[in-house]
Amino acid sequence: MQNVPEEWREEQRAGGGGEMDAKPWEGREALFQINPVNSKQDMDRGKENGETGVKERRKENGEMMNEGGKGTDKESLMMELTRLVQKTVKESSWWERRGIDITILVLAFLLLPPAFLLLGSSQVLVFVLGMVLMGVSHAVITVKGTHLASHGSLSESPAWAEFWAVFFIEVCGSFTARAGVTGHIKMHHAHTNVIGLGDSSTWKIPCLPRSIYLFIAPLAVPIITPLVALGQLKDHSVSQALRTVLMVFLGFYSQYWLLMHVSGFQRAYSSLLCMLLCRAVFSIPYIHVNIFQHIGLSMFSPTRRPKRIYQMTHGVLNLPRNPLLDWTFGHSLINCHVEHHLFPFLSDNMCLKVKPIVSQYLKEKEFPYQEDTYLSRLQLFFHKYQELMVFAPPITELVGVQ
Repeated sequence: MQNVPEEWREEQRAGGGGEMDAKPWEGREALFQINPVNSKQDMDRGKENGETGVKERRKENGEMMNEGGKGTDKESLMMELTRLVQKTVKESSWWERRGIDITILVLAFLLLPPAFLLLGSSQVLVFVLGMVLMGVSHAVITVKGTHLASHGSLSESPAWAEFWAVFFIEVCGSFTARAGVTGHIKMHHAHTNVIGLGDSSTWKIPCLPRSIYLFIAPLAVPIITPLVALGQLKDHSVSQALRTVLMVFLGFYSQYWLLMHVSGFQRAYSSLLCMLLCRAVFSIPYIHVNIFQHIGLSMFSPTRRPKRIYQMTHGVLNLPRNPLLDWTFGHSLINCHVEHHLFPFLSDNMCLKVKPIVSQYLKEKEFPYQEDTYLSRLQLFFHKYQELMVFAPPITELVGVQ
């Protein structure tokens, strides 16, 4: 049975400000605070990506709101929902909590040997099949795997959680684990849709025309990712920077060596081109998913953010079930994104399992439960590209909540 994380307890503790490296499992403690403090000091700290270990201080919210003679502590709504989800998690087996997702990752690695062998074929269709298998495997490992690893969802052990974060993010994903965990856990999740902090503005490139941004530029993600990682190394210690460089090189060289010696490529440039194409197979939907589920929804001021349950229900959107993207990206990034932002330490399969509980509860309490189709969001971003991806977003004020 899974241990109940500290963040599931109702007691609110004042956090310290000690600085330490961002760790995958730290995200659980930092994220499950009901509402991060809104002080200017913390806002300034949050903007400095180099200071990765800022402990989010917790805020006491004991205000009672009377509606029609009923005294309801609005903050207890999150705790009530948490107890429902906690009950389901405690009743779930290890297979449901971690086993299913780990099995999917193992299957992705098992696809690699036949993919390398098929890439050695001189027949076009067989070669293309090898590229597809390699692309699917790469997407599962570098999107689903890195995401789960960044949240520490692959293991309850801190040591193993750190190992898997380095392996998936640096060796497989060609990025720095420290900056990846900091940006995703400490910023995006802790400050979801908060202007200047977790507003997804890092995905915006206003200088690019909409067709280039939506359908062509994403193909450069395999090249851009390691370059961005190199830029992040200035904020790392020498030992961390050296480790990142070695791990990223290990990942690149391993694939290159296998293409040369197993697939039988004769020239270096053909191997590098094949690596680029395989790594870019799912780059377009990867960019789409990252912008569809937050941009265009409610954005909040750093000094007047709503309480957590309001923030996540107004600022996060689910896409419908998609067998291909569900397997490659994971449920928490596709059809259970609302659940993921409310309970970020849950695995993909557990997000799917608690989805009916979360959706029913939110609808009963008259919270928005936002869902839209992939095609609908694509049409919206195509026709309102300037408004959504170029201009500054308007700030949402939830009257009576903020």
